[in-house]
Amino acid sequence: MKRFLLFIFLVCALTLPMVPASVTAQDFGLEEGDDIGLVMPGDAEAAEAKAAAQPSSGSAFVMAAPSRVGVGQPFLVRLTSDQPLDSVSIHWLGKEVMPSISVWNNRHVALAMLGTDVLNAKPGKEELSVIASIDGKENTFRRTVLITPVNYPKQELTLPKNMVTPPAEVYARITADRKATTAAKNTVTPQRNWRLPLERPVSGKITSLYGLQRILNGKPKNPHRGQDLRSPMGNPVKSTADGIVILVGDHYYAGNSVYIDHGNGVVSMYFHLSKPIVKEGDKVQRGQAIGLSGMSGRSTGPHLHFSLSVLGKLVDPEPLFKNDVDTMLK
Repeated sequence: MKRFLLFIFLVCALTLPMVPASVTAQDFGLEEGDDIGLVMPGDAEAAEAKAAAQPSSGSAFVMAAPSRVGVGQPFLVRLTSDQPLDSVSIHWLGKEVMPSISVWNNRHVALAMLGTDVLNAKPGKEELSVIASIDGKENTFRRTVLITPVNYPKQELTLPKNMVTPPAEVYARITADRKATTAAKNTVTPQRNWRLPLERPVSGKITSLYGLQRILNGKPKNPHRGQDLRSPMGNPVKSTADGIVILVGDHYYAGNSVYIDHGNGVVSMYFHLSKPIVKEGDKVQRGQAIGLSGMSGRSTGPHLHFSLSVLGKLVDPEPLFKNDVDTMLK
């Protein structure tokens, strides 16, 4: 009897490792050139459980997105399918974008840029959802994204009083500026024209970082929601990507400004120009000069202020100048 029990024990010990175990699928993401399937990137713990990634229709999906993102930082979401996608809609912080769909290596890919704004983003959990339609059937993917604190530095400046506190007679102008610029920043069009890394608009060094907690004349003000870049008077300023000029104006704070729509909710902004050299409705190409740097508006000297709006949220552009899509998704 003892020999029989020992025999049963040895058989179980040798054969159990060959039986596939049922485990929860880990987060995963797809890199350019990879086949559809599970991968284990460092930070971009992308997507959904295995059951959600392979719906009953027989289509295979992979959603790549980060599990966490810093306050004010941009990030990418990519959905890849082995079947043609009728449509994709992405929902984040109360906004929706329907990214354009491209075909790469016989797979159908939707790519979108999202982010949070240092002005009003709070650390905590937010839901990201993606709805993909194939042959009229919707498949929904959800994940929780943790927004983490970022320790942005402080910047204390002493400026002339009239630069910090505008006179009452310009309030109406400021209100009109805000209405026009808010509409421009929230522009969402169906065709994506941007690619990463973005083109730097000027070559000068950064003099003020995104996210700086500004204290002007001893009073806390809104954080800096763009980059200040050194640029001499009259220096050509280049478009960061292909797009369409949607707003050219002389605004109280930003001076001569150009807003360019790059599609799918991405809008670039160029402030304090001495002279815009494009007009509303112009199509521009990546690297094309759209104005000359200057010090118009509330400015103490020649430079370029560059901001990037993503679905109305002004994000830190620096990662987008440095990284391609694959790097952003790692």
